[in-house]
Amino acid sequence: MLRQLHSLPGLIAALLLIVLALSGAILSLNPALERASATVPANGQISVATLADRVAQHHVGVEQIQRTASGSIIVYTTQDGQTGATYIDPFSGAALAPYAPSTFSRWIKNMHRSLLADTPGRAVAGLSALSMLILCLSGAALLARRQGGWRHILRPLRGNFSQRWHAQLGRIAMLGLILSALTGMIMSASTFGLIPDGTQNEPDFPTAVTIGAPAPIGTLSALMATDVNDLRELVYPAAGNPEDVYSLRTAQGDGYVDQASGALLSYQAHDNAHRLYELVYQLHTGEGLWWLGLLLGLCALSVPLMSATGLFMWWQRRRSMPRIDNNSGPQTAETIILVGSETNSTWGFAKVLHDALHQCGQRVHTAPMNQLATDYRKAQRLFILTSTYGDGSAPQSANQFLARLDKVAASCRPSFAVLGFGDRQFPKFCQFALDTQDALLARGWHPFIESDTIDRQSAQEFARWGQRVGSVLDQELTLTYVPEVLQTHTLELISRVDYGAQVQAPTSILRFGPIAPQSRIDRLRHQIGLSSLPRFEAGDLVGIVPPGSPVPRFYSLASGSRDGFLEICVRKHPGGLCSQMLHTLQPGERINAFIQPNPDFRPVSGKSSIILIGAGTGIGPLAGFIRNNTDKYPMYLYWGGRDPASDFLYEPELTGYIADRRLTQLNTAFSRIEKGAYVQDRVTGDAEQMRRLIESGAQILVCGSRAMAASIMQAINEVLAPLDLTVQILKQQGRYREDVF
Repeated sequence: MLRQLHSLPGLIAALLLIVLALSGAILSLNPALERASATVPANGQISVATLADRVAQHHVGVEQIQRTASGSIIVYTTQDGQTGATYIDPFSGAALAPYAPSTFSRWIKNMHRSLLADTPGRAVAGLSALSMLILCLSGAALLARRQGGWRHILRPLRGNFSQRWHAQLGRIAMLGLILSALTGMIMSASTFGLIPDGTQNEPDFPTAVTIGAPAPIGTLSALMATDVNDLRELVYPAAGNPEDVYSLRTAQGDGYVDQASGALLSYQAHDNAHRLYELVYQLHTGEGLWWLGLLLGLCALSVPLMSATGLFMWWQRRRSMPRIDNNSGPQTAETIILVGSETNSTWGFAKVLHDALHQCGQRVHTAPMNQLATDYRKAQRLFILTSTYGDGSAPQSANQFLARLDKVAASCRPSFAVLGFGDRQFPKFCQFALDTQDALLARGWHPFIESDTIDRQSAQEFARWGQRVGSVLDQELTLTYVPEVLQTHTLELISRVDYGAQVQAPTSILRFGPIAPQSRIDRLRHQIGLSSLPRFEAGDLVGIVPPGSPVPRFYSLASGSRDGFLEICVRKHPGGLCSQMLHTLQPGERINAFIQPNPDFRPVSGKSSIILIGAGTGIGPLAGFIRNNTDKYPMYLYWGGRDPASDFLYEPELTGYIADRRLTQLNTAFSRIEKGAYVQDRVTGDAEQMRRLIESGAQILVCGSRAMAASIMQAINEVLAPLDLTVQILKQQGRYREDVF
């Protein structure tokens, strides 16, 4: 519901909000520009009477003196039938420059206020402000949920490029946009009389005035008692009419001044409604608060960018929703597949499962979890494939599932299997899948296979799960999930360094580059340093499709594209199609590969220490982080191998990094030597240093096998115990990140 509340107003009002935001950003410059050119006297320095007297010495036919919110003084005159308006210096009364309102500025203001459509346009602008307020509040709630609560809303963001930029822009501009939307709504409501603005309360026009010659304006007592900084407007009496009066508008109230005696004949102080409206107007426009106007203008500039990223994410969700062929009706299907997904990525796996079961001769019905029926007449089994949103919450297509579960007939409870999808970087990995299983068990449902999880959409883990399901169903179930392959690039092997043969763990560091330039244009690009490598950073993933398999294998990158090469560290696995293919490559041979960004696994910016922990080929991205540490921030590496004489990966490079201080400290552990040890032993052995670094804000990056990562987590928890900290707390703070395989 919250997701729909956020996306629906954005989709409907996106274009209007962009127009209002851009016009508002342009208008936000006016207060600052006016303030820069205005001369503002100190409070009590000049009275309105003194100002008017100085104006009279330089101007003839004065009809009105006006002070803008930014402090500029404008004098309106009529002489010989010609009207004029002039900026004046309040200290001398002399003219500074003609006042000529910009036609463009007036057009922009009308665009912002009413979309150039008068009263109907004002109504649409007010509704757009309401949409903006809904978007801001719902977006803030969604961001808090995603970050794990309001306390964590400022922590580092995760997700793809669009998700991170959308959330980051919203986080920066949120308060400004809420202020603009709320004040815009109040102003719109007052325009249509829905709430009072206090402007209807005006002083009574005086019925009796002093008949006599007008006194010099500089001697009028009411004007002498009014500071020029409180002035809003002074309208002169009609020339030659002794019964007319001065009309005085100030920050405190409005009144009429006798032109002969200078007395204040009647006065109406501003009520609370008027004062509130003036405050709202000032907060919305920035007039009188030029710095606020500029801040609001900058916030408004985020709206087009957030609209673009928001629409792109919506389009991606729509595009990633697969077409389910041979989808039987819910009451005729033998197998039900229910899907919980936030970005529709889980639907690709559901489609593979659906098609495989259909090929086995089953009638299958696949639908969102929110479409759980109260009765499935012929269903024998239920599959639930679901992701988790934010801090353990239900994804969009499953947020009503638990409530609907209580309405399912007791006689209709087919055996079930739950498969969770998530990212182990998040502290509540696959939490909603676990909650779903617990809810089913609590209501008397029975699983036909234990629940399982898929980390970062691993096609290999999904295929293994399918084999287990097939053995339970006594059917051969091959689940081959092929993710959407991004644009591939042809790369040529430049060099290789081989390790590990003596310990039966062949491992190679493979360095690839762009293919040699063929055309004159390619050679010219190469000569001026324009590499044809795709953009990537150390810690990102490279996808390589091995021969005879449609499923790509992913390897963590040990280099960034700015290094001029693509480097991976690969161990040869028995029966491993991709690793064996890579180990047969010789310099000059080529592969096709694509980049998958992995922004959640890289050091955060800043000067805090970085603790790098890995084993085996997990050193690859860690070595890349060290290589790029040109600012020489403190980095500590803990790494485990088998034998330093055989598989000390990156030994020459690490020695050089120690020498040039890109690496602060190197701690190694080797398991196949006398008195061997594992990397977790080095971590616990350095517990005191670890605690000191973590207390000072250090971040921990772990890369290697799943078993190694589990051992490291246990060791770090032991180290953190005296600090009343845990790995889970560090994960919530974005200070503990893993890349495990």
